[in-house]
Amino acid sequence: MTRILVGALALTALAWTGAAEAKGCIKGAVVGGVAGHYAGHHGLLGAAAGCAVGRHRANKQARQDNEAAGQAQPAAR
Repeated sequence: MTRILVGALALTALAWTGAAEAKGCIKGAVVGGVAGHYAGHHGLLGAAAGCAVGRHRANKQARQDNEAAGQAQPAAR
């Protein structure tokens, strides 16, 4: 019963997140959830931490991509 409730809650949470907000979060949550599960049955805590780390890394990568794209273009005269 608890697993069904947790699964339904997780699906509801995923349905509410937008595509722009979820970038990096889904992959991080999956990895964090599995790691948390094996590190003492703390899958939800691991998923939350993984989501935060995944979003941070995705935002960092996006910033680096934007900077590289800006430097690659020659200045207009």
